[in-house]
Amino acid sequence: MPMLTTHPFDDDKLREECGVFGILGPQDAAALVALGLHALQHRGQEAAGIVSYDGRDFPSHRALGQVGDIFGSEPVMRSLKGAAAIGHVRYATTGETALRNVQPLFAEFEFGGFAVAHNGNLTNALQLRRQLIRRGCLFQSTTDTEVIIHLMATARGGNVIDRLVEALRQVEGAYSLVCIAKDQVIGVRDPMGVRPLVLGMLGNYPVLASETVALDIIGAEYVRDIAPGEMVVLTEQTVLSLRPFQTAPSKFCIFEYIYFARPDSFTEGHSVYEVRKRIGAQLAIESHVDADLIIPVPDSGVPAALGYAEESKVPFDLGIVRNHYVGRTFIQPTDKIRHLGVKLKHNANRHYIKGKRVVLVDDSIVRGTTSVKIVEMMRQAGAAEVHMRISSPPTSHSCFYGIDTPEKEKLLAHKMSVEEMQAYIGADSLAFISIDGLYKALGHAKRDGVMPQYCDACFTGHYPIPLTDYDHGQAEVAYLAERRA
Repeated sequence: MPMLTTHPFDDDKLREECGVFGILGPQDAAALVALGLHALQHRGQEAAGIVSYDGRDFPSHRALGQVGDIFGSEPVMRSLKGAAAIGHVRYATTGETALRNVQPLFAEFEFGGFAVAHNGNLTNALQLRRQLIRRGCLFQSTTDTEVIIHLMATARGGNVIDRLVEALRQVEGAYSLVCIAKDQVIGVRDPMGVRPLVLGMLGNYPVLASETVALDIIGAEYVRDIAPGEMVVLTEQTVLSLRPFQTAPSKFCIFEYIYFARPDSFTEGHSVYEVRKRIGAQLAIESHVDADLIIPVPDSGVPAALGYAEESKVPFDLGIVRNHYVGRTFIQPTDKIRHLGVKLKHNANRHYIKGKRVVLVDDSIVRGTTSVKIVEMMRQAGAAEVHMRISSPPTSHSCFYGIDTPEKEKLLAHKMSVEEMQAYIGADSLAFISIDGLYKALGHAKRDGVMPQYCDACFTGHYPIPLTDYDHGQAEVAYLAERRA
């Protein structure tokens, strides 16, 4: 019996990276981590894991699947004893989807046990891995995070902090780490702060998380963002802040504001929801067209569509309804209806569309597969005109910093002009927000072309961190394939 998968339609979105969470102090630490991972589920749906510390041992549980399925068992949660724990939700940006790659990764060192959860990608991981293998290191996974473990193992000695600092001084790339070692939890952010990490407090207990929504779910208060290049060491007595790395200009991932972060998160001093509304308003200023309805492509297009509607004074309506209960696969009796797969997730609200000029607002176009189907759906529902507006600039370059993007040749904006993309998806018009408009929505006059305020490499090709593995003679397709091998 043929199987129709929703995955090809999901591929028209950039994939979330990963999410990390850690807490020190409460006796039910692992249960709180599981709740935090629930709130971070949007950052990775392929696997999850938790490692705790009970004063002697480091019990752990890691599995493929979603948080609720993995940690919904009482015996599993009872096994994760201790007053300190860290957790991870994963989407595979590097390495295969296999249990051996599920984080947190754990190792026994001279100083004791150590586990690490990583959000991001190391851009010199392949080079370091080859060097370490030549030195006799045996790798148990294909994820770049294990490179950090081996660099710590081969460090010149010292305590866990000394070894971690020495290891991280050798890596390049984007990372937010949450680590656990005996009675301490450690958080680290890369020197440019590409990936997010925040500090909160649950009463007297410190918490680390990728996003503030993970603090909200356990009732913790947001304290601040971990600064780029900062290491925080959480102990029972204190939260110690260290700055062991050379300072660099901040390059926070601008796509967190467009799509990755949950809209109810508060990131780098900004409400994500408010930013997305301002992006939509700026999009309307730049490219509005006469229309009867503003329709979001759910769910990620909703805040931008609201901002667009408010600015354009055109009514907002839910012209597309999303089915929230569709998993990765759905069994079908025949291949003849395989092309209807997009309707597993989206359906036109025909009553509001027929005879109307509609503006569809979405956050991005990657391969274009979903956009083609959505425009076709609007036509079939009787729309008089279908205009597409995108709340990001054209995605024309691959990301090497923790977002799973296709190689450039599979990105529609790399292959086609905007006019060609419009013809391809079948819209009456197509427009993206300008790069300066995006920066304006974030409170800047425009993008600083010499030293941009954010990492926007997926739009501009301006990579702020060296691409060592890619630059050492590897074609992009081969490079991306090897990282996933």
